[in-house]
Amino acid sequence: MIRVSQRIEFAEHEIEWQFIRSSGAGGQNVNKVATAAQLIFDIQASSLPDFYKQRLLKKSDHRITQSGKVIIKCQETRSQARNRELALEQLIELIRSVAQVQKKRIPTKPSRSAKERRLTSKKQQGYKKALRKKEF
Repeated sequence: MIRVSQRIEFAEHEIEWQFIRSSGAGGQNVNKVATAAQLIFDIQASSLPDFYKQRLLKKSDHRITQSGKVIIKCQETRSQARNRELALEQLIELIRSVAQVQKKRIPTKPSRSAKERRLTSKKQQGYKKALRKKEF
């Protein structure tokens, strides 16, 4: 079981792994070994609570496809095992990010003194620029 938080966890068999060759420089190791890890996680077929599923599907993230699958590709290190760990950490972090409900913003108005300070500074700036004018 993969633990996201104290109450939320899902089974390892819900994740599909594909290992591909990394792109970029790296010499012979890159050409021979499939070190890049690609994680595929189907949101709708997972055992996550409905709240998490809905929030993940609504989230605007380039890693979530239209069909509701999370695809994370990791090729940061030369080790397949480490890339696999990093991809799993990214998935857990993505799931944790939807758990936090943002507080509703209450719009505020500037105080009277703040308005007066703003206007006096604008007048001072205008006066300073007026002094730069050449008189004929």
